[in-house]
Amino acid sequence: MNHVSRRGFLLGAGLVAGGAAAVGIGVNEGVLPGRSWVYRELGHDGPDGAVPRTTPGRTVSGGFVSEARLGLRCGWTIAFPPVESRDLPVAVVLHGRGNDHASVFSPRYLALDRFLASAVRQGAAPFALASVDGGETYWHPRDSGEDAGAMVTDEFLPLLAGHGLDVSRLGFLGWSMGGYGALRLAGMLGPGRVAGVAAESPALWHRYEDTAPVAFDNADDFAEATVFGRQVSLDGIPVRIDCGEGDPFYAATHDYVAGFDVPPAGGFQPGDHDVGYW
Repeated sequence: MNHVSRRGFLLGAGLVAGGAAAVGIGVNEGVLPGRSWVYRELGHDGPDGAVPRTTPGRTVSGGFVSEARLGLRCGWTIAFPPVESRDLPVAVVLHGRGNDHASVFSPRYLALDRFLASAVRQGAAPFALASVDGGETYWHPRDSGEDAGAMVTDEFLPLLAGHGLDVSRLGFLGWSMGGYGALRLAGMLGPGRVAGVAAESPALWHRYEDTAPVAFDNADDFAEATVFGRQVSLDGIPVRIDCGEGDPFYAATHDYVAGFDVPPAGGFQPGDHDVGYW
């Protein structure tokens, strides 16, 4: 365990205590980065995960011009398991803010193609992973007319079907902004279409006033797009939600999970809002 020096701890404590009361409340509520700083400096993050040392299956990448994203070109990648199989099911991976489709499979980021290969070699049923560029509009309709969520459902899924993947029932996986997006899209499509959804450190807030500046257009947009109070939309879908105890979204995620009649799989572990935890 890394130990913070007494001087460093007192300095950090002084900065927190010396700020406005609202900042202190924000840290306790898990909506400001101070919580992450304290956990990290106290050595409470836990060990980083390790990327499997295995050869991934093949990947295919490309791009398309998205009408739903107002003419923007969206890059995409499909990662196949290291076995030949027809009509593979697919899990769509939604990236976090500041990332893109390449972050999903980059060996310097999440390297999910290697996790996929490792799981299949250990006996998991083969499936594919697919990622696409969603920008920073938080995977829901915006006042500008851009709708990254509709891009996924109306444009990307047909593209995946064109590459021989079975999109009749699919999985969703996302982290941070993409974790929120995965929960929202899974709830929209419902159990008849979604076989499972997993959200890592989802970007969740209790109130519009607490949100990131680019996340929602206004309070009405937040009320329309929030997943709070809509857990029932995921009934019949296997759900997994994980969040680090030092994550800025810990408090909101904890309350969101508590709103399920049947608790999701996953849980809360030592960790921060970072690649090491994911």
